[in-house]
Amino acid sequence: ATIVAIFDAANTADMETGQLAAERSRSQEVKDYGAMLVRDHRQVRQMGRDLAAKLGVTPTPPKDDQGARDHALAMRRLREVPAADFDRAFLQHEVAFHKAVLDAMNSTLIPAIDNAELKELVEKVAPAFQAHMMAAQALLDKVD
Repeated sequence: ATIVAIFDAANTADMETGQLAAERSRSQEVKDYGAMLVRDHRQVRQMGRDLAAKLGVTPTPPKDDQGARDHALAMRRLREVPAADFDRAFLQHEVAFHKAVLDAMNSTLIPAIDNAELKELVEKVAPAFQAHMMAAQALLDKVD
């Protein structure tokens, strides 16, 4: 239940930052990247929610949910960053966020998953998280 909640929260968080980029960026490429994050993570989040419902699992966030606090802080910082600096700040956040999610998936979440269907889903979407990180880095390289 906790892993399902973490998976759901990670997807929701990136939908929110992606939406902010689609609204705030001055670059069409970054706006498009933000819109892609919203679309891709909404689809993956729904897959997770559908599986949780099928398995009868109620997502239960960790007791001390540092991820939720980190996301709230990131959103506040991204909303407050001057417009001229938004793209760089957003893309740096996306590279770091996706790296952290991938690290957590590989070192903690996947090894802790007992359910074969949930493990299969998380392993199936890991390459998309990697692709998102690489796309953010490529855009960041253009901005820098």
